[in-house]
Amino acid sequence: MFSLFLSTLLDVLPIAVIIFGFQFLVIRKRIANLKKVLIGMFYVLLGITFFLQGLEQALFPVGRMMAEQLTNPAFIDSVRMSTGALQWSDYYWVYLFAFAIGASTTIAEPALIAVAIKANEVSAGTVSVWGLRIAVALGVAIGISLGTYRIVIGAPIHYFIISGYVIVVIQTFFAPKSIVPLAYDSGGVTTSTVTVPLVAALGLGLAETVPDRSALIDGFGLIAFASLFPIISVMGYAQLSVWLSRRSKTKEVSIEEYEK
Repeated sequence: MFSLFLSTLLDVLPIAVIIFGFQFLVIRKRIANLKKVLIGMFYVLLGITFFLQGLEQALFPVGRMMAEQLTNPAFIDSVRMSTGALQWSDYYWVYLFAFAIGASTTIAEPALIAVAIKANEVSAGTVSVWGLRIAVALGVAIGISLGTYRIVIGAPIHYFIISGYVIVVIQTFFAPKSIVPLAYDSGGVTTSTVTVPLVAALGLGLAETVPDRSALIDGFGLIAFASLFPIISVMGYAQLSVWLSRRSKTKEVSIEEYEK
């Protein structure tokens, strides 16, 4: 634990040097409440240390364990739907687990909660906190499910990523302009403290247990799916909202004209 604390200190030290360097050499002002700032930085170091220790002892093992159990030959044989050689459809429990874990971890993601609250405040309530969180969670869930499918079939990752960003570019032209930057940010906030450890462990565990897969080539890449698909889902959520709003207004106008 102490060695991990020292390692964390060395990682955080450059950030502290830059902040204090700019404060004293560029801005040339003393830091208000310096004692509280130093105590807070110490708490940050402790928090990061305990978090990293928790990853090694809990989240990484859990993600890998679930992947190993869901791809265990005995389990696959008991739930498979095909006969003969294994098919991609025989891993349907893996896709369901990936969808569920992607949605649940994203809903609980602190970074996403913070962004959703700020977006709601800035938009004067136009962007719903839960609407944004659910839209992002669905995007992550679909993305991770598709990523696990890619690992199972062994397809090159660039086919999926390029196709996904083509959709994003097309959506960018048609989605409400006010939602586009938020959608792009939503893809980034999903890859944070809760989601990344479980998703990374799931990908590595899956690649190590599925026959003829490489942990290095196939085990990584799920996080890219978790970052890409929320952009699509958030812009799609905005486009659907605009369409429903226009449809509702059209119906109201039609009813008024009919009554006249």
